[in-house]
Amino acid sequence: MSTFEHLLKPGKIGSMTVRNRIVSAPMGTNLAEADGHCSERIQAFYEARAKGGAGLITMGVGSVAYPAGTAEPYQVGLSSDEFLPGLTQLTERVHKHGAKIAIQLQHAGKTAVRDMAEGRELWVPSMPPPAKLGMMAALSKQELASFVRPKGGNVKIRVMEKPDIEQMVFWFADAAERAKKAGFDGVEIHAAHSYIIAGFLSKYYNKRTDEYGGSFENRTRLLREIIAAVRQRVGQDYPVWLRLDACELRTPEGIDLDDCLHVAKLSEKLGIDAVSISAYATTTSGDAFTEAPLVHKPAGFLDWATEVAKQLVIPVIAVGRLEPEIANKAIEKGQCSFVAMGRKLLADPELPNKLIANNPKSIRPCIYCYACVSEIFINKRVKCAVNPAMGHESEYQITLAERQKHVVIVGGGPGGMEAASQIARRGHKVTLIEQDKRLGGTLFFASMVYPENSKLLDHLYQQIDHPMIDVQLNTNATKALLIKLQPDEVVIATGALRGKPDIKGADQKHVWSGDELRKVMTSDSSEVSKEKFNFIQRTMLKSGQLSGVTGSVEATRKLSHLWMPLADNVCIIGGGLVGLELAEFLAQRGRKVTVLEPSEMLGKELSIVRRWRVLHEVEKLGVTMHNSVTIKEITAKQVHYTFDGDENVQTAQAGSVILAVGTETNTSMADDISSIYPVHQVGDCTSLDFIEGALSSAWKIAAKI
Repeated sequence: MSTFEHLLKPGKIGSMTVRNRIVSAPMGTNLAEADGHCSERIQAFYEARAKGGAGLITMGVGSVAYPAGTAEPYQVGLSSDEFLPGLTQLTERVHKHGAKIAIQLQHAGKTAVRDMAEGRELWVPSMPPPAKLGMMAALSKQELASFVRPKGGNVKIRVMEKPDIEQMVFWFADAAERAKKAGFDGVEIHAAHSYIIAGFLSKYYNKRTDEYGGSFENRTRLLREIIAAVRQRVGQDYPVWLRLDACELRTPEGIDLDDCLHVAKLSEKLGIDAVSISAYATTTSGDAFTEAPLVHKPAGFLDWATEVAKQLVIPVIAVGRLEPEIANKAIEKGQCSFVAMGRKLLADPELPNKLIANNPKSIRPCIYCYACVSEIFINKRVKCAVNPAMGHESEYQITLAERQKHVVIVGGGPGGMEAASQIARRGHKVTLIEQDKRLGGTLFFASMVYPENSKLLDHLYQQIDHPMIDVQLNTNATKALLIKLQPDEVVIATGALRGKPDIKGADQKHVWSGDELRKVMTSDSSEVSKEKFNFIQRTMLKSGQLSGVTGSVEATRKLSHLWMPLADNVCIIGGGLVGLELAEFLAQRGRKVTVLEPSEMLGKELSIVRRWRVLHEVEKLGVTMHNSVTIKEITAKQVHYTFDGDENVQTAQAGSVILAVGTETNTSMADDISSIYPVHQVGDCTSLDFIEGALSSAWKIAAKI
């Protein structure tokens, strides 16, 4: 019997029987074409999730009034029969794999960014309160430039009158009928996330004084009219359900759980077949977005879904970072009937099939880096840092090679490990050479600093346990060794160079390079310990290495709360991805941390939403952060610096200094052997793109060999 028997058993939503309880959650992906049509890119994306075993796919944000009311530049249109051919092809491709598919009906209301950009009016229930967007301070000039600006410089607002409301009701009903014609098995009415219906439901956004505002009955009138009109068009047996906010966080007088329960019970009486429970947070600051709707807290919305399920007979769909084990238990306990997974199925569309095969260890994990949704903010198509094929399903096809080759890969970090597994999948023989005593490279230390990375590291370890891969640790990839191995092709994945910058005082004992600190914390410190530690410290460190404690990510993470070779006051020079994540890690362990970033921007390598989250966390931990600084000198207990354009020298107390700058690409080995073998380069040795770049380049190289 499968460990996930409750998650994998069939279920029903109205008249629709679904093969399991896993729903591919509705998301804005920006994968449609610029004219709203569904072409190969988006069709292949949804087909991959159907082929991967999901029971139900809910296609996100189908625009009922396209192009009006759209929130994204590449959103799916549902407003005209001209969209039917592409939509019909899409549903047929999903159905041939045994999955059901629905489409979410949406009008973005006040967040209809495309209306703003093209000079159309934003339709709202009443004039929205002034927005305070503190999150903009963390964006680069390039990112800010990509944000949509209102055509003509002014946002046009239209407070909806009765004819507009009638038009809105017609749009939803017409789109539902069109979805049924296209072969969708049901529709989800989007009544959450501050979009138009939620705007009417919310006392914060709805200040109307007519029959559509004020009382609960009045605020639900638009929703009730839409439900009635949709039912009239599609019939009583066609599955129709709602997405609702359990709460509007950070929103005075916003929707609360009591409102949600009342709307859910009312909708059940009106013939709605299910409710999907989400949440929304007014984005007064960037971290709000990771409270809701894209929750950072594991199982962050489950308690709300449970409260709704207690009140209803119809199914409740839960969402919000639910791991398969938690999802299975939630269904078993009656906390919900279905579980919607979004980011997890971006990372691995085969997740359901792997659960069916009772092989959860083979699932490629989401690391919650927010690279996916961050693309939406800059009007690009969604991507996945750990799954390069996401959004490119037609292009990234790993097929057996015509002729088997022997490929030597130099470097066992994430890029080298991923290249090894993908090249082996194509039928080639692989020799993976790593100079250290373990695989993982900088990802091992990154896994200690940001625990979600450890799931990816575990996955990569599992993937290279392959009969076509020979791993050689503690091995230097010399020319002589390569000649002995006689490879057909060589892949270089040796990572970046991390030298010390030219700063006065950087050669002192209490100043650490990123590599030195990584080696100490991951038990590869024989050279470092001679210069940095006294006899007692070296003995303690050696004891930890011999016992294997510092060879485990989790054990090292726990040990770091008790001992680290750093003073109470730490100054990190460099406020990029490495510097900020390290600052959070050290502050959590009681260090007083100062981050000094030479450029004008903190966390520029982090995706927008992840950057918001990290900056919020380090600020909450009391980390002092300064950008646009010039480091003048490191002394025994201090770092002296100036702000750009200011000659006054500032001082940061620093018993320990960490240099998180000076990373450079390193093509020396590739240059050295390119005359002997066909050479490919993967990861940071050729381009500083971190985990995402390492995995993506590995896939591209694997497809070529």
